[in-house]
This record gives sequence, C-alpha cells and structure tokens, in this order.
Amino acid sequence: MIIERIETVPLRIPLASGAGTVGSLLVKVTTDEGLEGWGEAFGFEAVPVTRRAVDELVAPLCAGRDAAPIAPLMREVQQKLHVFGRAGAVIHALSAVDIALWDIAGKAAGAPLHRLLSGADGSDETHGSNVSDGSGADRSLACYASLDPYRDPVLVRAAVRRALDAGFRAIKLHEREPDAVYAARAEAGPDVRLMVDVNCPWTLDQARSRAAELAGAGLTWLEEPLWPPEDYAGLARLRQECGIPLAAGENASTLLEFGRLMDGAVDFVQPSVAKMGGVTELREVFRLAAVRGVTVLPHTFYHGPGLLAAIEVTAALGTAESLIEWRFTDMAAHAYGAALVPVDGRIRVPAGPGLGVEPDPEVIRAYLAD
Repeated sequence: MIIERIETVPLRIPLASGAGTVGSLLVKVTTDEGLEGWGEAFGFEAVPVTRRAVDELVAPLCAGRDAAPIAPLMREVQQKLHVFGRAGAVIHALSAVDIALWDIAGKAAGAPLHRLLSGADGSDETHGSNVSDGSGADRSLACYASLDPYRDPVLVRAAVRRALDAGFRAIKLHEREPDAVYAARAEAGPDVRLMVDVNCPWTLDQARSRAAELAGAGLTWLEEPLWPPEDYAGLARLRQECGIPLAAGENASTLLEFGRLMDGAVDFVQPSVAKMGGVTELREVFRLAAVRGVTVLPHTFYHGPGLLAAIEVTAALGTAESLIEWRFTDMAAHAYGAALVPVDGRIRVPAGPGLGVEPDPEVIRAYLAD
C-alpha cells in the first residue's frame, strides 16, 4: 500500500447557541489501492499553522511511501523534522497522519483497530477491562463530561445539571475559583465524580493555597495546576502535600516526558493522541503506564478521528479505571453525526474496521472552513 495523497480538511462548526465556533483539522490519507484513512490534529486557533505543517512538511515526506510500516515511517519523518522541535504544530500534524495510517491498517486487515492493537484473535474480545459488551452487539467505555469554562457559579450549576440529565456520573470542570467548584459539587451531590482542570495557571505556592481552598470539594483529581506544565518536580511536591490526586499530560509530547510524569508527579496521566504522535505513541504510553502502575486517561477535547483513536487504543490497552473525555459542548453538528455520542455516560467502541466509523460527508460539506 503506497501513500498516494494526503489532504487537509479544516472544519469550523458553530455552537448551537450561536456564541462561537469550534475549529478542528481532519486529515485524509489515500493509498494507491483506494483505501482511505482519517486522522485529526489538535485544532482550535492553531488549525492554519498545523495545516501548513501537514501540507508543506509532513505530507511531502510521506507521499510515495509504504503505508504499512507505520512506526518506522513516523520515526523517520520525525527525525527529519526535529529541527522544528518535539512538540507543537509539526507533531500535531504528524499525529493526524499517524492516526490515519492506523485507520488504513485496520481497514486493510478487515479488523477494528482495538483488535489489531490487542492482538485478539477475532472473537471480538479486547484487553480493556473497562469495555462492556452490554447485549453483545456494541462495546462501550465509561466517559466523563468535560465542560466548557463558565466562571459564573450559576452557569456552572446549570451545565452540571445538563450533564447529569444526559446520564453522566463523572464531570470535569474548567474552573479556577472555589465558588464555581463548590457550586458544581452542590449541584452534583456527593456521589458524582468531580474533577477540575485549571489549565496551568499557578506557581507551586499558589497551587498549594488553591488546593487547600478546594480540599472540601471531594475532587477525583486536580488537573494541570502548575506553570510551566513541565515542572514535574513541582508537581511531585504538590502531590505529596495537597491531598488531592493530580492529573497531567496533555502538554507532554515524548515518552521521556510521560515517564517523568509517571515517576511520582501525577496519579493519572493524560496523553493527547492528536498532539503527541498519534496511535503509535499513545500505545507506548499505555504500555509504560502498565509497568508503572499509573492510570491512563486520554485527553480527547475533540470529536473527530482523534477521539476515535483514543477510544480504540483504550479499548485495547486500558484498564477498568480508564475513562474517555467527552467534550460536553453544544455544537451544531459532530464529525460523525449521531454515531459517536455517549449514552448514559458510556461511549461505544465501533465494531467496523480501522477506526470503525467514517466522518459524515454532509457535516464535512456543510462546515468545511475553506
């Protein structure tokens, strides 16, 4: 299978409220045999830069190459582009192509990616003990509602109520003020798992003080509390002192960085498949975490092939503690239509080959950002 063409597909989908839009970058890889694979790079306002990285840097190095040996090809391309660094737009671009190649690999094998990664024999069993087969038709993974930042405690309570009404029993906030967090806990009650992602704002001393203020909220974890995010020694000290489990990892890009996070800095590690090298690297993080005894909670604040890739890898390599992040945002449409929306706090693991589901062509036509 020869890589014949790599295309970038930028989307901009409005929020149903009309308050803004969500940008994402899908990537389609086509082989000379006509197989198509879909990937995703981390989006937001970086879409134009990442798109150039795909079109001008990554795609020319991949075109004409064999699509089958994914890890060696990705390593070679990364080495050739290392002058641009080991994080940021170039690695995001590489992540998208890697995901698409794994989609192709599953389609070529006629098997779901989770079965390909787990080495299962075709009986549809997976290694992820958090995978439930329900009636035996579709399998599913537990997930949590990841809310947008609201700041206003009244709005926070309303968002938590919407997530509860949708069937979620685990909810993550993007709030920094204690009054917003305690408002969420009051709405959720004592039995719902509540997490807080503060997006790297504080020094170690500030984090100590804020963690003390949040001590009564019963948090399952406090996420990305320190600036800079690679202050692993500071995270380790805060973890020992604050009494709240810590989570981090969406800003890490290499296996060495994830190893340092797992070496006493966090309780939960959060690799972002669309930011850190795709499926090839995500599976290595899961394997390293299994040796270290650390729970992997993939960062998936996106709804495209990156989400599917994280679902597939988690289904193959995750544990009963692994959770999938679902961005609980009121978007006008999703890349997969209604095919990949959680029900009662669980998201299905598709049974089709590769990533298991194809993006909805109507959504792509309607929201193409070109």
